[in-house]
Amino acid sequence: MFRDMRRFKQILSEEDCAAVLKRGTSGVLAVFGDEGYPYAVPLSYVYDGSKLYFHCAKTGHKLDAIARNSKVSFCVIDKDQVVPQEYTTYFRSVIVFGKARVLEDETEKRAALEKLAARYSPDQEQGRLQEIDRQIDRVCMVEITVDHLTGKEAIELVSANKTNDIV
Repeated sequence: MFRDMRRFKQILSEEDCAAVLKRGTSGVLAVFGDEGYPYAVPLSYVYDGSKLYFHCAKTGHKLDAIARNSKVSFCVIDKDQVVPQEYTTYFRSVIVFGKARVLEDETEKRAALEKLAARYSPDQEQGRLQEIDRQIDRVCMVEITVDHLTGKEAIELVSANKTNDIV
């Protein structure tokens, strides 16, 4: 169902993909937008090892698109180092293909929001829990279930990883 990567020597392992998703703080969500146009929007997220979560307003383009078609992709760029003297870029990125759903159950919604808040304010537990209590009725939480995960890095990074020259 999903395409094989053409440059198979540059494929990241599932573990490396998960590490990229856990390190990342933002990514780009792509949905089937209005009138068939793709709609891609950057957003903050959290990855818990199996699912991605993000928050948004209770209405808007993202939610309208997800309601029409729950299939989404989400891209995280982990490395983007332009190397002018080599006429290349040392890159590393991951793309998630999955299905998005709005969390309607209050317990699920709160748990996802707590994961997201902990990701961005790890040392502020009391403050983030108070903020969740204040905002929970005004925010929408979306969960992406991963159907397929793929990652790729520059061939220079593949070679360097073997010799530990570039990280």
